[in-house]
Amino acid sequence: MIEIKNARKSFGKLEVLKDVSIQVNKGEVVVILGPSGSGKTTLLRSINFLEKADAGILTIGEKTVDLKKASKKEILDIRKRTAFVFQNYSLFNNKTALENITEGLVIARKINKADAQKKAIETLEWVGLLDKKDYYPFQLSGGQQQRVGIARAVVLEPEVILFDEPTSALDPELVGETLELIKKVAKKGITMIVVTHEMSFAQDVASKVIFMDGGVVVEEGTPKEIFNHPKEERTKQFLARILPTDELYYI
Repeated sequence: MIEIKNARKSFGKLEVLKDVSIQVNKGEVVVILGPSGSGKTTLLRSINFLEKADAGILTIGEKTVDLKKASKKEILDIRKRTAFVFQNYSLFNNKTALENITEGLVIARKINKADAQKKAIETLEWVGLLDKKDYYPFQLSGGQQQRVGIARAVVLEPEVILFDEPTSALDPELVGETLELIKKVAKKGITMIVVTHEMSFAQDVASKVIFMDGGVVVEEGTPKEIFNHPKEERTKQFLARILPTDELYYI
């Protein structure tokens, strides 16, 4: 279980997160939707301490930390429980696909190199890229790089994987295969929090959908509740701009 209570974050005078609280049960796939600037990515990055929140309490499993006052040891512990998939892949350019995946196992998990390579090869095969194991990022397409990024997260067997708009940097024809891989990850029962603009993915895969705007959680519920019967006017306005008219069941 993951719980965030009363998270706040400002950049200068701009308050990006305003007392945000969410709860994610073990094995759930929670999709966070919202317009640009709504605080979605900042919330995700705060969970993994890529951003230091100004306030809030984070619980992952039996571990609870203060988002503002967490020690280096506590941050390391949280990062061992999480994995992050970035929208721009964030692979090491000087390392092969195989090396990118083994890095976290050897450095963060302290697994010996031979065992790390075995796990990495199995995971590369699982994402359909075993034949690219010795390729460097510049030799891979965007979709292939993102699959390496997802493999790098999955191989760590974290308690939660955080996906930050994993398809936004991809060419349109590559989006589908990446979403199919993320669906495959979901079938493993790994807890996932996914920030995305892909409405069909949210409808098909999410256990719960959270709609954020202006740094707050406006509404949350099952995909059916959010897409078919949204309660808040702001949610309805957002969906009306994003979804084709024939999918707006609540009109």
